[in-house]
Amino acid sequence: MAPDERTLEGWDPGPIAGGTLAEVVERAFDYRGDVTLVRRDGAELVGYLFNRDVDAPTPFVQVFAAAGGDPVTIPYADIRSIRFTGRDTAAGNSYAAWLRSREAAKAAGSARGA
Repeated sequence: MAPDERTLEGWDPGPIAGGTLAEVVERAFDYRGDVTLVRRDGAELVGYLFNRDVDAPTPFVQVFAAAGGDPVTIPYADIRSIRFTGRDTAAGNSYAAWLRSREAAKAAGSARGA
């Protein structure tokens, strides 16, 4: 199942591997909400995926756990799935919407200065 292009919120790609894993990791890295990483041993970690390195000798992701504490590093080989379980804080906030709000703020500032 492909994710909704407007938001990944709620997307569960199921078990993933290989090139698909790298693609899902990239989507999770760009996601502005928490994800749930499911490890091959069944353990789950909920948190914000803030770093990844597919080119490292042992490719890995790094996550700030929702429960707190130090960042957690997980090798790609230990990841069975990544579910997009947290609220997508950027949903509906496209660059175009941001640009419109910025232009409106500039216009309001210019109107006050006139």
